[in-house]
Amino acid sequence: MSASLKVDLGTVTYTEDYIASIAGYSALECYGLVGMSQKNITEMISNLFKGDNLQKGVRIKTDGSENIIVELYITVKYGVSLSAVAENIIDKVKYSIEKETGLNVQSVDIIVQGIQI
Repeated sequence: MSASLKVDLGTVTYTEDYIASIAGYSALECYGLVGMSQKNITEMISNLFKGDNLQKGVRIKTDGSENIIVELYITVKYGVSLSAVAENIIDKVKYSIEKETGLNVQSVDIIVQGIQI
């Protein structure tokens, strides 16, 4: 499903892949984040056959309106404050998506799936 934003001259529609790319790129810029993890076994298998992309570890939920929910599956560095890293990622991803698209980010959920030593 996609997210739509109504403007004076019509409607702008953003695909979930586009929003996921923005979220993935923004998250990867944050300190303490090692990388994105696969959401499930299906994604793990499909990523074996294609290169690393910015949508890996990102799930976008939308009802077709301008409200979206972002889920990020991440791996962090050992020894960093998980709450500080998560807060930094949440702020950066929310700001980037809202600035780039004009959509309303209701929440950014962080799921820590690993710690790298």
